[in-house]
Amino acid sequence: MKRRTFLKGSALAAAGSTLVAAPAIAQSMPELKWRLTSSFPKSLDTIYGTAQTFAKYVAEATDNKFQIQTFGAGEIVPGLQALDAVTAASVEIAQTPLYFYIGREPALAYATGVAFGMNHRHQQSWWSFGGGQELCNEALKPMKAYAILAGNSGTQMGGWFRKEIKSVDDLKGLKFRIAGMGGHILSKLGVVPQQLAGGDVYPALEKGAIDAAEFVGPYDDEKLGFYKVAKYYYFPGWWEGGAMLHMVVNDEKWASLPKVYQAILHQAGTAAGAWMLEKYDSVNPLALKRLIANGTELRAFPQPVMEACYKTAQEYHAEIAAKSPLFKRTKDSHDAYMKEVMAYTQIAENYYDNYLLSVMRRG
Repeated sequence: MKRRTFLKGSALAAAGSTLVAAPAIAQSMPELKWRLTSSFPKSLDTIYGTAQTFAKYVAEATDNKFQIQTFGAGEIVPGLQALDAVTAASVEIAQTPLYFYIGREPALAYATGVAFGMNHRHQQSWWSFGGGQELCNEALKPMKAYAILAGNSGTQMGGWFRKEIKSVDDLKGLKFRIAGMGGHILSKLGVVPQQLAGGDVYPALEKGAIDAAEFVGPYDDEKLGFYKVAKYYYFPGWWEGGAMLHMVVNDEKWASLPKVYQAILHQAGTAAGAWMLEKYDSVNPLALKRLIANGTELRAFPQPVMEACYKTAQEYHAEIAAKSPLFKRTKDSHDAYMKEVMAYTQIAENYYDNYLLSVMRRG
């Protein structure tokens, strides 16, 4: 089935319009031109490419009546101000990780992913069927924004370090580019977190303004050239076990859309999000091989470091929950859902994956 047919049919069905005559449908599909600002530079063809793919699907599903022009970070506003542009209605829509904005509402951490949270499948299941969408959009209401799920990176890497991390003591004083609550947690272990937009990370690492940086995974990290200025590549990115990405729409613009357009945006988000994750699964393995061939030294975070980070994360989340009722409600929803889905996943999928890995290792 062609994506255009799928999107158009699904959107019309969701809008309750499948039996409406063509002229009536045409009247409900006005010509619109929106601007989308992304938190990512155009050089990142998978993350930024997801915004382009999203806009393409919307145009195809509406016979080009609804056009969304995409802009990279810095072309309209800096990458960390994408949501501000939506709130101010200087753009209609933005592509951004919502954990960038936890300073305004800590519950938004769960819209992207929290430390030692769910993987990409479980995260998105919680968003769609566990109440995540409603809770996170409640958090966005004061910012005059509405979020549409449109992507996931999968479990991310732990980042690039100039020196080895052998113990918790090696974290003390480390200037580390890290976004979201992961940075707040690591600060309790002595790290000095730095929040920088994607395009600003390499220069800071190259000049020594930071000692380490995490971004996404091998494909994007290779494009940004981090391996040229930091030798050690750590895993896993326990602060982003399955980082969701969203298209965030100005709430007045969203309310003014015909129902058929609202449905098309949701369906385009789903389709573009699937494209993003499928692309990462395709390109990351080969990128990691190239990085290792170029001298990158792959390392797992030592178990004592992981255990210290896990303990600190649980304490920090509890601390925030004691202060923020919305964060607590979101945390309770997320944690209860994670407990159920992980209990089920270990029965079939984890055992199956682990068996295949053991066979490949023996081979």
